[in-house]
Amino acid sequence: MNSRADQLKAFDRLLTIMDELREGCPWDKKQTMESLRHLTIEETYELGDAILDRDLQEIKKELGDVLLHIVFYSKIGSETNDFDIADVCHGICDKLVSRHPHIYGDVKVENDEDVKRNWENLKLKEGKTSVLEGVPNSLPALVKANRIQEKVAGVGFDWEAPHQVWEKVEEELKEFKDEVDKGNTDAMESEFGDVLFSMVNYARFLNISPENALERTNKKFSKRFQYLESKAKSLNKPLKEMTLAEMDVFWEEAKKM
Repeated sequence: MNSRADQLKAFDRLLTIMDELREGCPWDKKQTMESLRHLTIEETYELGDAILDRDLQEIKKELGDVLLHIVFYSKIGSETNDFDIADVCHGICDKLVSRHPHIYGDVKVENDEDVKRNWENLKLKEGKTSVLEGVPNSLPALVKANRIQEKVAGVGFDWEAPHQVWEKVEEELKEFKDEVDKGNTDAMESEFGDVLFSMVNYARFLNISPENALERTNKKFSKRFQYLESKAKSLNKPLKEMTLAEMDVFWEEAKKM
């Protein structure tokens, strides 16, 4: 691995290239924080895909893309004298020191749960009016549900044991089924949301990432369906002309693979 000196040299190289691109490249010159925003979101999702695929080389590549965006925003900030990359680095360093009094102070902790509780309490002391302020409104609903539950658990608003959460899941499933039987679409949607929220909570108690779990299933289903498509193509038979029984034969083959 690279030494600290080599790491700093590489980071300095990136900063220099960013300066040069901002000065000389027509595309880089015209970019704003707003124009970069959707690209940053896209790069973040690509990093997430690489992590789920456990592709270390792709993770390295995508981390570079995300790092470039951080440097790019910092460069734009420096041009208006609002902040630069040093301010960004010092800001996160100061926050980490402040939020880890068990490392940089005299606070004692027993485990990671103590650390999380301290973290949320410190945020409130810093002026936050709600522990939920740190949950972005634009997060996908499944991720947001998980973050909300983590946040409130950090200040002690939580179930005591997994079986209690599972009982809540069963309760919500029954309420959802009752509304399905009644045929009230609006009530069904509300109760289905409760089912999902309770399932996300149960996953948290089992140390399962609901987002990762669902995406793994998405990938698994897609791979199996694409196998089914390839088999249908090899038979020169469109999927629409195949019976469910015929498709199921290839689906079972895909599952065994």
